[in-house]
Amino acid sequence: MSDDSFIREVNDEIRREKAQVLWDRFGPALLGLAILVVLGTAVFVGYRYWDESRANRSGDAFSEALKLANDGKNDEALTALEQLEKDGYGAYPLLARMRAATVKADKGDFAAAVADFDGVAADTAIPQGIRDMARLRAALVLVDNGSLADVSSRVEALTADNNTLRHTAREALGLAAWKAGKAQDALKLFDQIAADDGAPRNARQRATLMSELIRGSGAS
Repeated sequence: MSDDSFIREVNDEIRREKAQVLWDRFGPALLGLAILVVLGTAVFVGYRYWDESRANRSGDAFSEALKLANDGKNDEALTALEQLEKDGYGAYPLLARMRAATVKADKGDFAAAVADFDGVAADTAIPQGIRDMARLRAALVLVDNGSLADVSSRVEALTADNNTLRHTAREALGLAAWKAGKAQDALKLFDQIAADDGAPRNARQRATLMSELIRGSGAS
């Protein structure tokens, strides 16, 4: 055997011995880590499938409830929405809660609709934007089914210049004021909407018409 061959065999043996020492020392830990990675991946994939399945089921149930409501089957829609409030997943219980209030208003049960919207508005676990929307929805119901004070108590704070809901809040409050015979207060609100470049065009158009109506009636 040549010296070179002997040296290679010695080096190979040394490497094997080092590899064995490393495996004896770290092998079990590496094997355990690999098992944990595999298990973690399986758990993640399983959870994602479970999560998506629940969301899809709730989404399908919500769509079916909306169809029932759109078809005028309000009682059946309410039953479906109430069930979704109980066992829905993700955002669907809240969506069902809001939609159920709308269905009650469509049925003419205005007191129940307002109570439901007020319940959402008072729930501090719900994001502020949705709570504000619930206040606005309650006020819109109360424009024709409540007093100026009822409407004002829900949307007065939403009429601030920096509030994204200010246009509809001012419109609701303006209509309630006009209905209550407070033409000057109503005119001020409609003029604010008409002059607000940030207001949607249709809202500005409605406000302009109302302003012209109030001025034309001589009530201002």
